[in-house]
Amino acid sequence: MSQELNIPCGTESVTALLDEAENPLAFLVLAHGAGAGKDHDFMAGYARAVAEKGISVLRFNFPYMDAGKKFPDRAPVAINVWKQIREWVGANLSGELPVFAAGKSFGGRMASMAVADGMDTQALIFLGYPLHAPKKEDKLRDEHLYPLQVPMLFLEGTRDPFANQELMTRVVSNLNPASEVVWFEGGDHSFKVARSGRTVSEDGAGLAEATAAFILRQLSKD
Repeated sequence: MSQELNIPCGTESVTALLDEAENPLAFLVLAHGAGAGKDHDFMAGYARAVAEKGISVLRFNFPYMDAGKKFPDRAPVAINVWKQIREWVGANLSGELPVFAAGKSFGGRMASMAVADGMDTQALIFLGYPLHAPKKEDKLRDEHLYPLQVPMLFLEGTRDPFANQELMTRVVSNLNPASEVVWFEGGDHSFKVARSGRTVSEDGAGLAEATAAFILRQLSKD
């Protein structure tokens, strides 16, 4: 059962859900995408499946989502929230566990920008990185990624209009050597595969194995 939390953030707080693993090996902080918050079935399916693999997961809402607003917080706000959540997790939840950062689309991009701005994490995990807007492949959101030295895992659907496969492969190949991309055949931006028969929760859970394998590889290097 997910534990509900309120995490101090500036002068206010944001809501979060904690899925604790039994005898956890690591701790994963997870941010949602632009259009749906921490309670979405995709997020729940992913978080619970990762926790079952021995990695505790905290998924949190950005302030705009808690406020019921339609449009995401501006990048400086979202980056600052990420940094405050990460600091709070280190002080209150993770103990001696190594902490990883993950995010669906917008949430992952903001995590990477927070790391570029000094946030500490063992590695970054992207659940559908929004490399470009649909049909705007000439404007890539990649510049801040190249200087990053933390390992990065890009989980991407082959039919994602936000991530041209050729462009994404090229970008990842030019990042630090500990970065990699895993493709999910037929998946769209939410990893939905046409006529798969899977629920949204199962779409999220389907990313847990690749996530856990990546995290375990990073831990084995320490």
